[in-house]
Amino acid sequence: MPPTFTPSPLDLAPALGRAVDEERLRTRVDAALARFLDRQDAVLASISPDLLPVAAAVRDLLGGGKRLRPAFCYWGWRGAGGDSSDEGAVAACAALELLQAGALVHDDLMDRSDTRRGLPSAHRRFEALHADRGWRGDAARYGTATAVLLGDLLLVWCDELVWDCGLDLAAVRRAKPLFDLMRTEVMAGQYLELLEPAAPRPEGAAERARTVAHYKSAKYTVERPLQIGGLLAAADPALTSGYAAFGLPLGEAFQLRDDLLGVYGDPAVTGKPTGDDLREGKRTLLIAETEEHCGGADARLLDELLGAPDLDEVRLALLRGVITRSGAPERVEARIGQLVAEAVAALDQVPLVDEAARRVLRRLTDAATARRH
Repeated sequence: MPPTFTPSPLDLAPALGRAVDEERLRTRVDAALARFLDRQDAVLASISPDLLPVAAAVRDLLGGGKRLRPAFCYWGWRGAGGDSSDEGAVAACAALELLQAGALVHDDLMDRSDTRRGLPSAHRRFEALHADRGWRGDAARYGTATAVLLGDLLLVWCDELVWDCGLDLAAVRRAKPLFDLMRTEVMAGQYLELLEPAAPRPEGAAERARTVAHYKSAKYTVERPLQIGGLLAAADPALTSGYAAFGLPLGEAFQLRDDLLGVYGDPAVTGKPTGDDLREGKRTLLIAETEEHCGGADARLLDELLGAPDLDEVRLALLRGVITRSGAPERVEARIGQLVAEAVAALDQVPLVDEAARRVLRRLTDAATARRH
């Protein structure tokens, strides 16, 4: 019998939820988003009632999610001495959820994913709307075009909320250049991820996979939100550097955990189909490790099946078997452990103004990366 690998990291969802909701943060972020969307709904309704499905799609998408980026941003603020009662800071943190939602809409379109957060992905939702109402033209093309616009709208709104968060304008101006750099980095990472399966190169696959992980996810999930929160509270260079030393390895570990979920996760828990990364042929570290350590029939099977858009469950199981037999999941798990140890050691040295932030950041570290059975 071949070895099995069955990580269930979303068993940690309750722990992650508790860590995110320190100081009622999730509730406060949700309230900030609701106030902002109330204003935007009124704008859309004033333009045309035909935009009501767009407003509803945004609400549904933002109804889910872990609020991880706002949490790191908020505790970056607190760690720099920011006031825990300042709802302007919470609103600025909430803007990261709008950015994330826009990125997810576009990501699902690029990956041809059918679901997100347990609901139809945006392009599938509007494709179904077109079909259900019997409109003219191509329903799939309508869904695709609408998802592009919806993602763009969310990216516009995230910028608007940052500027209109309620913090002093000088605070926003301190953080805004890094906010802009983060958005450039994540789009660059997305492009590099698309490039890998389109132009495969035999050498340096693992290093390129790390570059993609750094810019598409690691910096964007942990390092930059921490630093943005810190700059909103006038963090000094030593603190922003400390946030980088802690945040980058933690963000990479988080992405590697997500990569394992993309192959072995339970769709009922993750809210998105398992196997989409394999259908897209994404060259993650998991795949780079598999390519390096498999040969013969497994290598041929990997070459044949990876990136095939019509992979059914039988062929997905064959591909998972190749990955498992290569030992790649165990090596990725070991890498996650190394990165978490590096992040924890760095966190101990970060010159935080408020020690409560260190305690919560440690809890977030454990909850976001641990493997639970």
